Amino acid sequence: MKRAVYPGTFDPITKGHLDIAQRAAKLVDELIIGVAADTYKHNLFSLDERVALVRAAVAEFANVRVEGFEGLLVDFVRSQGACAIVRGLRAVSDFEYEFQVYLMNKRLSPQIETIFLMTTDNYTFLSSSIVKRVASLGGSVSNLVPPEVESALKLKFRQTS
Repeated sequence: MKRAVYPGTFDPITKGHLDIAQRAAKLVDELIIGVAADTYKHNLFSLDERVALVRAAVAEFANVRVEGFEGLLVDFVRSQGACAIVRGLRAVSDFEYEFQVYLMNKRLSPQIETIFLMTTDNYTFLSSSIVKRVASLGGSVSNLVPPEVESALKLKFRQTS
């Protein structure tokens, strides 16, 4: 069985993330979305909240499962029996960073491959940071995130206002 891991903080998951996940799921027998605990960023949602939101967003994807993880990505990939990491690219600026991460992952675990998927053109501008900023200022993000994420954002920003 060919498995791949699509990692990220998904804080929150967007329709751009879902586009990459849906397309990646067609390439492998099982896609594991790895939600990183990520201790170097200040996340809006807790790890448990992010895992729950991602699970809700991908519930209809038959060969996708969601797991939270801490530590090195390559260790998580190995623990899941996966052979590849899936990464989405929006622009050339993403490639520079992702290429550095790829090189380090390859050095840490040469047997794990990385698959880069370009985002579709209607999501090239989209990031979790932009979604959080727009939502925090009361703007509509309904066409950028799944409905459960939109609701969670509204609730979170009402709580912090």
